[in-house]
Amino acid sequence: MCRLFGMSASPERVRATFWLLEAPDSLALQSRREPDGTGLGTFHPDGTPQVEKQPLAAYQDRQFAEEAKDRESATFVAHVRYASTGGLDARNTHPFTQRGRIFAHNGVIGDLDKLDDALGEYRDLVRGDTDSERFFALITHYIDRHDGDVAAGITGAARWVAEHLPVFAINLILTTSTDLWALRYPDTHNLFVLQRAAGGEHGDRHLEHASPEGRIRARSGALADHPAVVVASEKMDENPGWQNLRSGELLHVDGQLTLTRRVILDRPPRHQLTLDDLGAHAKASQSGQ
Repeated sequence: MCRLFGMSASPERVRATFWLLEAPDSLALQSRREPDGTGLGTFHPDGTPQVEKQPLAAYQDRQFAEEAKDRESATFVAHVRYASTGGLDARNTHPFTQRGRIFAHNGVIGDLDKLDDALGEYRDLVRGDTDSERFFALITHYIDRHDGDVAAGITGAARWVAEHLPVFAINLILTTSTDLWALRYPDTHNLFVLQRAAGGEHGDRHLEHASPEGRIRARSGALADHPAVVVASEKMDENPGWQNLRSGELLHVDGQLTLTRRVILDRPPRHQLTLDDLGAHAKASQSGQ
């Protein structure tokens, strides 16, 4: 299963350090399938997105994923990919950028020819072969339809996909330089949110988050003094405040860390896929390992 991590400290720009993979000699790593790519998305002070990503096809690529990445931003997105569609290529590695936004996705969407037809001219935004980047382009299409309203764009695109295409999952995180959105749909995979007070649960701690599956680790000393909101596919520490989003629930974290949560999809996909419906590669990408 792909790993998603998103964080906002907005309006504060904070420094955070990320490690996207454990070292190759890790005992935990030996028991699990190797991921297919890693990526980190942040924003420059002028709002320009910065995405660093690499498919994992060689030792040099693993070194990229294991090295500490110290970055400053108000919003962050990290992703570890297990490929379901698209080859091991930088174009197919998350996160993706479109129109100044950054996007990462975990799930499988079928019937890509039908999705391409729905994209029309927005198909030109897609550089790779994945269902994820196409879904992002559909969201961009709907955002433009709604005069730049990102929540309305995500809602319109997700409802269209749920109605017209085979769906296993469309969990996502989308960020701008100030805001973060996350959607869990349906309840196939978890997507947790944590409202973290300055200093965390005990009031005096920096952020030190580590995926129990050993894929994404994040540290920020600045968050000893500033609050943040974290979204992740796994609980990243022992804080009791982690909450799983409901199926179909869209989370918005605005530029002042105000949270809005509402269910935008209140029924299962019309064409719900199961693991048994997926090909071997996609099935492996969506399992728990």
